[in-house]
Amino acid sequence: MRNLFSTFTLESELRPAYLGTTKKSALFRPNYKFMREEDRTEIKVEGLDVYIGANHILKNIDVAIPDKKITCIVGPSGCGKSTLLKTFNRLIDTVDGSRLSGKVIVNGEDIVAGTTDITRLRRKMGLVSQKPCPLPMSIFDNVAYGCRIHGIRNKMKLRMIVKYYLEAAGLWDEVKDRLNTPAVRLSIGQQQRLCLARSLAVEPQFILADEATSALDPISSKTIEELFVKLKQDYSIVMVTHTLRQALRIADYVIFMYLGEVVEAGDAQQVFNHPKNELTKNYLSGAFS
Repeated sequence: MRNLFSTFTLESELRPAYLGTTKKSALFRPNYKFMREEDRTEIKVEGLDVYIGANHILKNIDVAIPDKKITCIVGPSGCGKSTLLKTFNRLIDTVDGSRLSGKVIVNGEDIVAGTTDITRLRRKMGLVSQKPCPLPMSIFDNVAYGCRIHGIRNKMKLRMIVKYYLEAAGLWDEVKDRLNTPAVRLSIGQQQRLCLARSLAVEPQFILADEATSALDPISSKTIEELFVKLKQDYSIVMVTHTLRQALRIADYVIFMYLGEVVEAGDAQQVFNHPKNELTKNYLSGAFS
């Protein structure tokens, strides 16, 4: 598949900053050199338990997220899918009464350990939520927001970044003539793509999507799915989805959860066509949802 990022040409005065990088596509991404710390995208969970108050939400989770693939976490409501996703960027910490034990290893670092820099960790994790949440500012400022926080002030560089990541999110042609208008005036589908562009602009290593298409119309959902398929060439994507049809369309790897446990995990074709666990077979057949 042709790389999504191969069509963009940098202004010549910035090109020298990218020479010598080990990643070919970095030559075409205006913020790669400034924000990316490394190109590894590995998450490994070992013996993870999560409690919220007296409730044992996740139970002895062992799972690995494959590099540069779309991983779909599926299972019935309340099985712990979103909770697992929230441990990857430590958003679980914002839930009152939450505590966790075990290991969540991101690129070799155990982020459950008390020494983890949470701000730095969350910059690695681009988050696309169930409902789009544009900031109360212009379209341009939404995309530039994270870059400014991390010290990028050059106006030309910011313009390049905004254009590039709006193009990557498939939104540039729709908004290029109204970049200074409030983001809340966009349609829901456009707002979701704007939030994706905002996440990509700080060059995360992972994209975490929590029911990212559930509030969208079918056309907007298809657009987001197609974007994820293209983006997996440069990012590891982890999606929580209630829609088995969606996972069937785009998943490379599947994690099936039930009552806080990982019942089965593996290559999507294997899980969907030859599930090993009887509970997985029943879920896929529609016996429960």
